[in-house]
Amino acid sequence: ASLRIQIYCLKYPKLRPSFLTDKAMESAIKYINKKFPNIDFRGNIEITLEDHVYELLNTIDACQCFFNIAINFDFTKNYLDLIITYTSVIVTLSRIDDKKALVGMFNCAHEMSNGSSDPSYPRLGQMFVEYEHPWKKLTEEFGPHTRSVTAALVSLNMVYPRRNLPAEQWRSAQLLSLLSAPAAMLEPACCNTVSLPSRHLLYLSLAEGERERKGGIGFLLCHTSLNTNQASQELWKMALRSGLYLTLTRDEVLNIHKVSEDLFDCFKGYSKRIADIKECREHALVNSGAMHRERRHFLRGALKELFKVLEDEPGLLGPKALFVFMALSFSRDEVLWLVRHSENMPKIKTPDDYIDNQMAELLFYMEKLRGLMKKYNHVVQRYHVQYLAQFDALVLNDTIQNIYVCPEEESVLMSSFVSNLSALSVKQVENKEEFDFRALRLDWLRLQAYTSVNKAPLPIKDYTDLAKVMNMIQFHTRMVDSVEELLQETSEVSILCFYPRVFEKMFCQSSEEMTMKRYLMAFPLVCTHFSQCGHPICPEEVKAMEKRSLRLCVTFLEQIAKLTSTVVLEICAEQCNLNDQLQPKHCAETISAARHRKQKKPVPKKGEVQKEKPGAESLRKDRSVVTNVDKMHLMLTELCTCFSLCSDFIVFDHIIVPTEFLLSHLEIRLSEIIVRMANYNQTTQEIARPSDLLTKLRAYTASLHSLSGYINVDVTRLVKSVLLQQTQPLDSRGGPTMTTLYTNWYLESLLRQASNSLIVHCPTMHCFVNQTTDNDPSFRAEEFSDISELQALAELIGPYGLKFLSENLMWHITSQISELKKLVIENMDVLVQMKNNFDKPEEMANLKKRLTGGENVLKRMTIIGVILSFRSMAQDCLKDVMILLKHCPYLMGPIECLRDFISPEDDIKVTLSIFELASAAGYTCDIDPTLVTAIANMQTDNTSVDEEYKLSCLLLAYIAVSLPTLALDPNSLYSREHGGHNNNIHCLATAINQLAAAMFTVQNKNIAQQLKEFLLMASSTLLQLGQNVERMESKNRESIYLLLHMIVEESPFLSQDMLESCFPYVLLRNAYREVYRSFIVTLG
Repeated sequence: ASLRIQIYCLKYPKLRPSFLTDKAMESAIKYINKKFPNIDFRGNIEITLEDHVYELLNTIDACQCFFNIAINFDFTKNYLDLIITYTSVIVTLSRIDDKKALVGMFNCAHEMSNGSSDPSYPRLGQMFVEYEHPWKKLTEEFGPHTRSVTAALVSLNMVYPRRNLPAEQWRSAQLLSLLSAPAAMLEPACCNTVSLPSRHLLYLSLAEGERERKGGIGFLLCHTSLNTNQASQELWKMALRSGLYLTLTRDEVLNIHKVSEDLFDCFKGYSKRIADIKECREHALVNSGAMHRERRHFLRGALKELFKVLEDEPGLLGPKALFVFMALSFSRDEVLWLVRHSENMPKIKTPDDYIDNQMAELLFYMEKLRGLMKKYNHVVQRYHVQYLAQFDALVLNDTIQNIYVCPEEESVLMSSFVSNLSALSVKQVENKEEFDFRALRLDWLRLQAYTSVNKAPLPIKDYTDLAKVMNMIQFHTRMVDSVEELLQETSEVSILCFYPRVFEKMFCQSSEEMTMKRYLMAFPLVCTHFSQCGHPICPEEVKAMEKRSLRLCVTFLEQIAKLTSTVVLEICAEQCNLNDQLQPKHCAETISAARHRKQKKPVPKKGEVQKEKPGAESLRKDRSVVTNVDKMHLMLTELCTCFSLCSDFIVFDHIIVPTEFLLSHLEIRLSEIIVRMANYNQTTQEIARPSDLLTKLRAYTASLHSLSGYINVDVTRLVKSVLLQQTQPLDSRGGPTMTTLYTNWYLESLLRQASNSLIVHCPTMHCFVNQTTDNDPSFRAEEFSDISELQALAELIGPYGLKFLSENLMWHITSQISELKKLVIENMDVLVQMKNNFDKPEEMANLKKRLTGGENVLKRMTIIGVILSFRSMAQDCLKDVMILLKHCPYLMGPIECLRDFISPEDDIKVTLSIFELASAAGYTCDIDPTLVTAIANMQTDNTSVDEEYKLSCLLLAYIAVSLPTLALDPNSLYSREHGGHNNNIHCLATAINQLAAAMFTVQNKNIAQQLKEFLLMASSTLLQLGQNVERMESKNRESIYLLLHMIVEESPFLSQDMLESCFPYVLLRNAYREVYRSFIVTLG
């Protein structure tokens, strides 16, 4: 078998030696092929595999060995295996195109390195030439062995017809059924009398493909018996009628009808046999597909019943273990037959016979029975240890006693059998001792060889009872020490690794059937078999096989996970739609209809369709009416059932966890759905309201949690993982998240329009509102910025998302600061003079004429104020919405205490660290740590701290002396309704306080002192504004006075006493009275 695998590997490009495709070697290879095998050689000729095989066959013939598969089973089986394996090697070798080049190049290399040709080369070269047409040569070589081969093959008559019965006869005989005879349920599977029939054992060890190979190939080698032996002819015909293709090695198949017909064409007197071949081929084409289809149909039901009974009563595995192995063997045969015929499907009228869309169920119950045998191996061991010691040993001893003449050597062997079996006890099983009966089975094979030769002192053909007893003892010993090995022999379907196209097609066909979805996990589980089909003599193929196996396994699991996740998310979408119908925004029509009824208005016309109320989908008059949701829940139940087959399994040392594939798919799809539900359109700048998205997301997560009722998966971990990714700029796959989408929208839409005063910050309602204009706004600002929406936003993107939002806001702020610094530098000389002479009205008036860009400064400061106001609203909502208090309730109190405990005298680094923690938790801080970091990052090596400090002081002076110009803007009017000015200049208070605190913190200066100087300058310039009674500048004078009060009110570093010391309070009182006078108060 190892040689056959190594030869097989030479056929595949990925496993062939690289030098065979090297262009530099092309001429040498052509020369060797042309001259092969006539290359000079020196040394003696050594014998090869061919000589060894024929020498052994000649020895067997000389001994006139007796062969009968029912008596000397191991001896006969090994003899047939030798013949078939040798033939398969020769035929496979003949199909390799590069064999001459490969052997010739090896011989040349050997001669160059050792000074002489390889001794085996001449004989091997001669063999290649002789077996150029292998079948004719093989029949010539096997001619002398016809008698032995025929005897061994004809003995298959006891097994093959029974195994080749149609499904109707299996069904009528209630094959594999434990329930057909309840009274005999505890009896051993094949033990009625002392004479133990061995046919059940033969069923296991001779798979259908093996029997067909032995029959089809064996009778080709000894074809003369077909004309002289009626039993041979019948068995040969039966093999030819079973199918069209036989397996040589893995996916290398033999078209047995074509090969037989071509071979017999070369011989005279075989016209009848050629006619038989054609008749058998037609029979196989017409009937074999349907027969095997019906067998698979029968086996699906039989395996299901067998598994259910044994799962419920695992103790029956002891007496009925043979039923399990028979069921697995029958099923394996049908799977392999379908695989090799599907790949090489002939042109027939009924191709559906070669398509099985229910293969998943058969594979599923095969895996279930395998798992049952492994799980309850101790039950099987315990039963058969007792059986061997308390029954088999006694029966064998009685059988030996009835032998009249027993040679010494045979007597010693049989006595050792009895003594070994009698020494067994249940305590060995309880103590978990290792059993090893390989020596006993080898002795039995040796005894078969001794007693099968002609004129043996103890001819086994005369003592069939002994053979039957020993055959069953051999099976019972295997039940004790090699159940895994026997499972491998009877149910291993690793050949699917070499038919990936057929395997994948089977999976696709099964996945389309609703009733098969629960069995789909059998396909990836079959990939665990593939590690068994390699061989140590050919390690180079292991990597390729591992890669192919993992690819197939992952493909199947990905498809199952995709199907399951699609159904889960469709159910979630349906639940989300139902939940959306209950939203308050949809109740307007219901309220309107109720109002119409109350006012007795005319009813709608008959043509109008009445809208159904939420919940109408749950009202059913007939339960047999199946809704789409019912179908989806049924499909989900089927798909989730398949995950229960196993929690994990191993493929080539890789641990595979199926549920992780499902969670991975759900994670990817859910992330995509969340982004899709955000409904962001970059072109039109449209986006879903945060509260709407949050409602939908809650409906999705609530529905997702129902998945835990179907399958053991951690849905909470899944949801947390997805939502945590959504708080980052990009998800795990590099895709956009709702954090990115909402950050972009608020910056590009809401705050951009707020910067142009199209949208006004409204402190009284804690939101932004649209200005009244001729053009209809693209969106209502309050619907995206009121407390409920920002709370929803905070809950959606969380602290991480708000941090990202803040960093983007800070980028816009720092760009404005850079422009402000440029304006300060342009007017530095004037600003220095104004700062020094702010209490001299005349000089200030002259200097003010030289000052440029005052409106620009205030505009940019207003933009900064708008951005900071929005950020403050979002931060407040993070705390108000109780997100952090819900997730970490014992952490919020200490954070607040730390923030309140900090004093101005503390180290600024410690202060900023605590403020950063508090800010992330949603608390307002005297100094904004994010703004401090952004300004600190603006520092360059070209400017010193003193220069930056000077620019900061002059910037405050610039703002202070420019405040009077705001009175010229008609939009500077204070609105009591909004609690601010119509051009957002009330945001200057936030901008001045936070910007000053951040800048002077970076420069390590006294914040309060600088703000006090600013207050003095601003008060002085505004008092000068009050003296210009008749000028236009005084139009909105009172509204501007209020701005000064707002600055002091919002500042943690200024007080009302400071304000009153430099600005009369009576002016503020009169200003409030003036701006409130035009406001009409309505009650009710």
